[in-house]
Amino acid sequence: MSASAASAQDATHRAFKPSFFFWMTLVMAFFVFTGFGMTYLFPLARGTFPPAPPIVHLHGIVFFTWMILLIVQAALINSGNVALHRSLGTYGIAHATVILYTGALIQLLGIARSIRNGGTGPFDAGFLGLMAVVGFALLFTLAIRNVRKPDVHKRLILFAMLPILPPGVNRFYQVPFGLDYIPVLPLYVTLDSMALAILVQEWRRTGKIGKYSMIGAGFIFVQSLVHVPIVHSDWFLEGVRYVAGLIRYR
Repeated sequence: MSASAASAQDATHRAFKPSFFFWMTLVMAFFVFTGFGMTYLFPLARGTFPPAPPIVHLHGIVFFTWMILLIVQAALINSGNVALHRSLGTYGIAHATVILYTGALIQLLGIARSIRNGGTGPFDAGFLGLMAVVGFALLFTLAIRNVRKPDVHKRLILFAMLPILPPGVNRFYQVPFGLDYIPVLPLYVTLDSMALAILVQEWRRTGKIGKYSMIGAGFIFVQSLVHVPIVHSDWFLEGVRYVAGLIRYR
């Protein structure tokens, strides 16, 4: 390789041009770190966070580092460092698996505790938790299967994030307004807006909406439409109570 070619290659790696995907990842991280910052990170730093099972802190570490990994991965692509991005992607698959298991466990424990205390919010949380597990698992798997199609892969990663954002988004609205319930409407306006932004970006760039984007956006749009009818149905309420009755933490 000539000196000029090597210099050009180095310049490619140094050049950083933030893309839509990078900015969207930052928006998602903003909701996560702001929402949990008010209810977890700041109280933990001040020593006012109440005693909690170790799984709570484990999940916090796993989820926060996952968001940092996503930002790093987007930045690497925007810097032209595809090789390192792919190497970290292999680790990311394992990290995503841990996200899935710890997230499901913490959700179940929270629902069981709230129901035993006579709360009603757990039913909204139960539906969101179920959709988080199903949506993230489905869309992240599709993203990995399309890793050789960069545009499809990147969009599916963003869509996979949407089902697991509600805990952070909910806290973002709950704390400032003093809400003691899950703000379903603001939550879905936020998620649907992100999904729509991804679709608009694809349409403007390619002139069409791909089938995988329709699957990703469709999952979120359908979830927002069926949330209230399902959560208020007798069969769902009984199902959540039954599952919660099986949960014990020692």
